[in-house]
Amino acid sequence: MGSAGPVRSVGGMNENHARVCSSPEWAAYIQGEILPSLTDQADLGDDMLEIGPGPGAATEWLRHRVKRLTVLEVDDEAAGKLADRYAGGNVEVAVGSGAKLGYPDGSFDSVGCFTMLHHVPTVALQNKILAEAFRVLRPGGMLIGSDSLASNDLRHFHSGDTYNPIEPAPVLGRLQTLGFDKITVMVDGILKFVARKPTGPGACGAEPVPEPGAEAAA
Repeated sequence: MGSAGPVRSVGGMNENHARVCSSPEWAAYIQGEILPSLTDQADLGDDMLEIGPGPGAATEWLRHRVKRLTVLEVDDEAAGKLADRYAGGNVEVAVGSGAKLGYPDGSFDSVGCFTMLHHVPTVALQNKILAEAFRVLRPGGMLIGSDSLASNDLRHFHSGDTYNPIEPAPVLGRLQTLGFDKITVMVDGILKFVARKPTGPGACGAEPVPEPGAEAAA
């Protein structure tokens, strides 16, 4: 892990949120209800990147399903705890921003991000994270992800921290614009998505989708 903290693309969590995300109940929910429904539709391959693992609710499940799991966490303290927890195993922990991945093109068979994109303060940064995921995927590689749906209760729950929920309707178009194909978007109490990096020409990279209103402001 690097000693210098990265430029943050993700906002911090308030105390209540941090407590819930590190609870056994939350881990059981992620591992029992979210991840199996995503991985049923996606081959994770041998090398996977998880962006924004936080306390590691998804990490613990994913590490048993790939040969090598790299987790990138923007928060130094959270990353340090994960590094201690998985020292000597098949999990490599790094500190960094999902909006600027320090990995070469085509480094991973799969990339995942789970209930973290709503902590990214702008649509443009969310798209940058997804574009970077596309870049570091190998042709044919899979992106899997989930996020909470917007609600008044969740907005109050996020009091004092960043809350920028993703609207489900544009997700298909956002992923297509970035270059993904074979996209599945599921909405059932939570937003889930699976998308593939194409294997043919044009799979080398993509420009981020502009934030709504950016062209008018330019």
